[in-house]
Amino acid sequence: MDELVRTPPVAALAASQGAAVVTDAARAVVDRLREEISSGLLDEQGLALALSGVAEAIEQQLRRAHHFSLRTVINATGVILHTNLGRAPLAEAAIDHIRETSAAYSNLEFDVEGGERGKRDVHVERLFQRLLGADDFADPSTKSAELRSAGRAGVPVPTRAPVSTRADTSTIVVNNNAAAVLLVLNTLAEGGEVIVSRGELVEIGGSFRIPDVMAKSGAILREVGTTNRTRIADYEHAVSERTKLLLRVHRSNFAITGFTEQASTAELVELGRKHGLPLGEDLGSGALVELQSIGISEPSVLDSVRAGVDVVTYSGDKLLGGPQAGLISGRRELIARMRSNSLFRALRVDKLTYAALEATLLAYVRRDHDAIPTLRMMRLTKDEIGRRAEKLAAQIKSSTLQSKLQVEVIDGESVIGGGAAPSSVLPTRRLALTCSDLSADELAARLRANDPPIIARIEDGRVLLDLRTVFPAEDAALAAALQRIAS
Repeated sequence: MDELVRTPPVAALAASQGAAVVTDAARAVVDRLREEISSGLLDEQGLALALSGVAEAIEQQLRRAHHFSLRTVINATGVILHTNLGRAPLAEAAIDHIRETSAAYSNLEFDVEGGERGKRDVHVERLFQRLLGADDFADPSTKSAELRSAGRAGVPVPTRAPVSTRADTSTIVVNNNAAAVLLVLNTLAEGGEVIVSRGELVEIGGSFRIPDVMAKSGAILREVGTTNRTRIADYEHAVSERTKLLLRVHRSNFAITGFTEQASTAELVELGRKHGLPLGEDLGSGALVELQSIGISEPSVLDSVRAGVDVVTYSGDKLLGGPQAGLISGRRELIARMRSNSLFRALRVDKLTYAALEATLLAYVRRDHDAIPTLRMMRLTKDEIGRRAEKLAAQIKSSTLQSKLQVEVIDGESVIGGGAAPSSVLPTRRLALTCSDLSADELAARLRANDPPIIARIEDGRVLLDLRTVFPAEDAALAAALQRIAS
């Protein structure tokens, strides 16, 4: 091994990269060669060829071992909130704010004006109060013509809350929505019963289930109704002296259709008030704006707060379009109890999350929805995507052998993903690719081997690329990758 590391090409690598890491890479390469020799995979000629390329193999091993594992990919699947691909991409302002506040010291928990310790919540609490308040989102009859025309044009318009909302509502942040639900249950219902419809005992990604989260919280699950039909009377009959909380769980990652019935939010609010019980709602997706105008049927946080739900939990990196976070908005006195729970410190988020969330919420306050990539992608029209797809297809056809790579622009549907709006689809135009000497699986694998990797979908023996989730700046890299494959 010492002799190998002292050879000129490997020694040059050691001088530039460090002797220890180069020796580790050389040892890995030699171990692979030994395995191939002992298994009979290399004859004398093959061994001689392998040995002649040892220095290059060591350099390649160095690149694999010491490059970042977490890296950028091009999402051409048309799944906007693709959980495996990191869900919501952050706004440029969020990236800038993270860089600005993390490269130096910050006032994360320091009151600059008072010169004493502060609370990290304040950086986003002020923005949530505006977004959940009334003054900035007035009654539509008094709203500006600009906002009314924006709503007609398909721009998401904030749902309006009653005047009392701002004063009564507070918001805290934990590391994800499952943590938010855990904190709510532990704070409000530890040792007592929580009434939930059987049709809402959902499982989220990674096999995490609402009953499991509830068990960890110390609360006791009280199921009512049936999978497809749960009436308000079912909740009423289950209320006892052991009941601590009524819980509604939004079925954000599946839909039940047909012979169904569900107690309304208004009925649950009334029942909670009748028995002095708080009503919690796990919204999951967490839309801060009304999305019906662009074809997405999901309840918003503001709808729930306005309806009188006492505590609402939701995600920061789904329809909100921000960083991973669990957000809890609700009655100020209930939120204060959660803030004083020791679990809150265990689940709290760091300055990077607060920086990204603050910048995202500021875009909502300014009504600059196009600054948030998730909302911008959802609002793209089929015609807009189609024009980009046609341009890219023409570019590929003009520079490749059409007999090898066939490109067609076809109709399709984008989906929201991330366990949000399961029954909502957005019309789109997709590039459908076939290659004469590659199967669809092989073509998709070649795209994934690109730098950066391109993630596509396969349907009916064709590779499909949906530009809804491809940033325009990535079009050139996409075209170049296809040209290399076809050459």
